Amino acid sequence: MELRQLRYFVRIVETGSMGHAAADLDIGVSALSQQMTRLENELSIRLLQRTSRGVVPTSAGLAFYSQAQLAIRHADDAILAAREARLSGHVSVGMPPSTASVLGIPFISAMQQNYADVRLHLVESLSGNLARMIATRQLDLAVVFQQEKKPRWSASPILEERLFIIGTPALLANVAEETIAPAQLADIPLIMPSAGHGLRSRLEAICQEHSMAVNIVAEIDGLTLLMNAVRAGLGATLQPGAAISHLSDAPLRVIGVHNPILSRPNFLVSLNDSELTPAALAARVLLSKTMRQLVHAGAWPGATLYGN
Repeated sequence: MELRQLRYFVRIVETGSMGHAAADLDIGVSALSQQMTRLENELSIRLLQRTSRGVVPTSAGLAFYSQAQLAIRHADDAILAAREARLSGHVSVGMPPSTASVLGIPFISAMQQNYADVRLHLVESLSGNLARMIATRQLDLAVVFQQEKKPRWSASPILEERLFIIGTPALLANVAEETIAPAQLADIPLIMPSAGHGLRSRLEAICQEHSMAVNIVAEIDGLTLLMNAVRAGLGATLQPGAAISHLSDAPLRVIGVHNPILSRPNFLVSLNDSELTPAALAARVLLSKTMRQLVHAGAWPGATLYGN
């Protein structure tokens, strides 16, 4: 038995007409009749009698009607109580710039839709900074690129991003294919974040693996300025697929680099559960869900979920 069936039955008795009740409930007459048949079959009792003047309850239907009204009243009271006590509070969430460009707006929208009374504080900063902010309790949770083993942390790997070389067609004219070998990076002037940034560490690892050096022509720690410099043809950059969302209408080439080292894991980290508020716990679940939905929808370029 479903609550909606009780509401349907009560409305039919009150209007005395299957047609009028269907109109009030915004449901088809046939669908309403099927629901009542299903209810009567479940109870093994006839509740309604069809007559030439409309629909009237049987004696069993009258008894059921009074109890159905009471059940609906209790259900409505329970719904009201739940809404008045809905989740509230504050949660602070950190995202790196490239991640925020893909995840930020969808996550804000999801929070507003699901937890409208929770005040969200969103911080955009480098992965290393976000990890330190978690450690100093300035953030409840964050997306970071390195899994640091802390005794009072919770860390879950969510997805891995493929990295791409992005530059103007003129700058990358000597790259004929749509994929590039790691050794070819040595011939490309690069604009990268400063040393210590996760992407820079990945690049240094590939240089060490291939015993090569790359030409860093500029270090920029802001994604917007970095991508503007790339658009201006000042150099190419090594970035995850999330950064492609910054390309707008600029005629830039995006070239994949096939190497296991040149990929970037995304971890969802937080303090452990005992130190998180109910609002933060709910936000953590929603953040993970939003990340997975974006990957499934193809809205996170070059990303694959762990476990898939």
